[in-house]
Amino acid sequence: MLGSSLLVIICILLIFFLIRVKRPNNFPPGPPPIPIFGNLLQINLANPLKDFERFAEKYGNIFSFYTGSRPAVLLNSFAVIKDALVTKAQDFSGRPQDFMISHATENKGIVLADYGPVLKDHRRFALMTLRNFGLGKHSMEERILGEISHILDYLDYPTNLICINNNLRFYVLFYQIYDTFPVLRILPLPFKKAFDNVKIIKSMNQKLIDEHKSTRVPGEPRDFIDCYLDELDKGKNCVSTFCEDKLLMNIMDLHFAGTDTISNTLLTAFLYLMNHPEVQVKCQQEIDDVLEGKDQASYEDRHNMPYTQAVIHEVQRVSNTVPLSVFHSTTRDTELMGYNIPKGTIIIPNLTSVLKEDGQWKFPHEFNPANFLNEQGQFEKPEAFIPFSAGLRVCLGESLARMELFLVFVTLLRRFQFVWPEDAGKPDYTPVFGLTFTPKPYRMHIRQRDTVKQ
Repeated sequence: MLGSSLLVIICILLIFFLIRVKRPNNFPPGPPPIPIFGNLLQINLANPLKDFERFAEKYGNIFSFYTGSRPAVLLNSFAVIKDALVTKAQDFSGRPQDFMISHATENKGIVLADYGPVLKDHRRFALMTLRNFGLGKHSMEERILGEISHILDYLDYPTNLICINNNLRFYVLFYQIYDTFPVLRILPLPFKKAFDNVKIIKSMNQKLIDEHKSTRVPGEPRDFIDCYLDELDKGKNCVSTFCEDKLLMNIMDLHFAGTDTISNTLLTAFLYLMNHPEVQVKCQQEIDDVLEGKDQASYEDRHNMPYTQAVIHEVQRVSNTVPLSVFHSTTRDTELMGYNIPKGTIIIPNLTSVLKEDGQWKFPHEFNPANFLNEQGQFEKPEAFIPFSAGLRVCLGESLARMELFLVFVTLLRRFQFVWPEDAGKPDYTPVFGLTFTPKPYRMHIRQRDTVKQ
């Protein structure tokens, strides 16, 4: 019996020895990984940010971390992230290609596509098309304000007690299982639901594309889809990086990237404004003064609203909507801060470390609009404000998001007062971790302001 047990132990040790994780030469330091699991057993998968902070304190602002046998490098602090994503952008602008999310999107689209000629063509086309349809122009303002009018109509009539909730949760544990243990991908675990949902969304978008095909007039585009179909026509007689499958994923990218992030930022804004009523009142006073006599806000009005601008940016900073950015990967063997980083290494820019970094902010660990105001009370944006990431893979819709946030924020605050219910207890600012940070569900009173003219 003792001999059998000893034999089992020897076999287990032998297996662990044979599959031990080998750290590349001069690789960034980090917690020692164990076979099969890497460092996954050393962190809280529900929210690893505290563990990453602990590792950074021990190993430095650039450290390694293993998901199974796959190495990743976490970048902490503005200096490190800027050096990688901006100074050495070509080396650090790839995307990991064997994750669940990349499989679900078939490595197509814009957000998750690997760096190369195809991505460059599609980013250039998307930016040009968005600009042609009014990105940053008055015509885009009108579209956004038109959508805001529907929000106003809704808030004018229901009871003033609104329940705020967000059901888009990222099942971190099961996604980690998929990404770390490929052999388990065949099992009927909850990540299968994600692939089913992607199929449903793709089917809906395919119907939208088919409708455009049957109603479009070539050369007279009505929207992004028509523009892409025109581009497909151009490429029929030559080699082109454009195809209908990529159009399908581009639509999904643009939709998801511009909805969940904006909604979570606004939910965070209301949570803080209700519990910092002095900030809400000061914003409303500035908005009232600047918009006096005007029917609606204009994006240009932001230049006359330094305090409101500061509040919006401070909300973005504390909401930290995409805490670990979108993962990058190295496109070739490279070097960072004296360490060697092999090609294909997963790179995780910890944006949380920058948005709360001591030395970069006057009040890094509290909600305070003064983080974006100079001594004269003018709006001033620190270089470390990078909620949209930085470099070649910076968020494609950053300028659109800025316009949307400003117009929605100003319009709602001009019309309504947001009040924390007396029976709601103390606010819980701790967000729910996932692909994006989401505020925990909360309730709020919405009251029409006395200044609103009926």
